[in-house]
Amino acid sequence: MKVIIMRHSKVEYIWEKWYTSDEFDKACKEYDRSFIEHTEQNIPHFNYQNIYISTLSRSRETAVSIFGQTHIRQTELIYEVPLRSAFDSKIRLPLWFWNFAGRIQWFFNIERQIEGRLNTKKRAKSFVNMLCKDRDDAIVITHGFFMHTLLNAFRNKGFRYDKSNIHYKTGSYVVVENNHYK
Repeated sequence: MKVIIMRHSKVEYIWEKWYTSDEFDKACKEYDRSFIEHTEQNIPHFNYQNIYISTLSRSRETAVSIFGQTHIRQTELIYEVPLRSAFDSKIRLPLWFWNFAGRIQWFFNIERQIEGRLNTKKRAKSFVNMLCKDRDDAIVITHGFFMHTLLNAFRNKGFRYDKSNIHYKTGSYVVVENNHYK
């Protein structure tokens, strides 16, 4: 079984450098509603059965721009890990701080974040189990932060892949394979 896990195309959104907590939360929602830049992708050709996308529009737009409307299956199991401000503040703080603090809270399952690490891992495991049950080659178009958890779930199920990055650029992909699920 072979699966291509791809991060969506580049989002047409310009982040500010400083935000209050309310401004940061609003910017995260705007980012989730923004369009993507349509780019050509050089994806390896193989006989995939389905293209799995998340519920966020950038995932669908990427799939349609590369593969057309066919074989698309939407699932909430592979959406991006939601992010919100780590605390309420009227003081503007740097974007990097809000991202870092929110992801630290995610890691430690702090309830201020919409989803914690344990639930993200559970979601990724459920998706991998679903694919393994189907045993079909597939393409998965998902999101940068979530890709790390998803790749770990594939590795835990015996899949192998060559490259792993700390930051997955938009449009980048990883091919995972497991000959046990043919």
